[in-house]
Amino acid sequence: MPVVVTTVIIGILVGTHVSCWGMYKDAPHEGFTWPKFVRSMVLTALIAPLVCELFHVAPVDAPSAVILFGVLYASERMILEAWKTFFRNQDQSKYAIPMQLAVFGKPIQSTAMRVVLGCIYLGILVGGIVLVARLYPVSPLSPLLLAVTLGATGGWVSAFGGAWKDAPIEGFETLKFFRSPAIAASYAFLLYWLGATPIQGVLGALGFTVATTETYKTFFFPSKPRGKFAGKPVLFPDMMHKRQYLIPVYGGIWLVIIVGIVAAVRSK
Repeated sequence: MPVVVTTVIIGILVGTHVSCWGMYKDAPHEGFTWPKFVRSMVLTALIAPLVCELFHVAPVDAPSAVILFGVLYASERMILEAWKTFFRNQDQSKYAIPMQLAVFGKPIQSTAMRVVLGCIYLGILVGGIVLVARLYPVSPLSPLLLAVTLGATGGWVSAFGGAWKDAPIEGFETLKFFRSPAIAASYAFLLYWLGATPIQGVLGALGFTVATTETYKTFFFPSKPRGKFAGKPVLFPDMMHKRQYLIPVYGGIWLVIIVGIVAAVRSK
């Protein structure tokens, strides 16, 4: 199979994985629309070849395919979360926790201010990725040491971002704060052992961390509304039943991921 076809297929799997947990948690409160459901699938299919080229992670074998999956997952999340936080204008009253940029739980109403801050944020983010990629194309550190230092970076960013957004409303939870860095370091160790470069490990670990935590929060506690909808009414109760059809698809993608990781480990 041509590498570009494999790359796009992995992109579609990533987008479908994201779309499934997104629809499962949001549809009872927001309803279902096809454009929103396929948004991540289209995005990841389009950016997959670019990500493959930028991060030099062509899926030519099981280890590189696993690494690409994680890097694509992180790329999709960073793009959409930046868009929703800084650039999208949306009524925030339907959320218990604002999805747009907020300070101490109060959304910044100025679109111009959010756009400027968003551009600064993206500049720092992209600049940091480029810097790590150029300064550390390879690392002399062991996979374990690299994982607990650089590899956990994505988890720390997620932890601080989550605390900034959620803590003013929900309060600060110590275990929740350290959860993402710990999971990211674990995935980073696996990816570095599989041969990931320093930046591939950072992004790949972040991607797998998001996939893992969202699975836990969404499917292990299906009756508990997500934080952003806490206390909000279920406006589309029929979706509580219809969303169940996504579980076999979602579980199937996890099975593909696990089989891929096992194959990657056995190939080393």
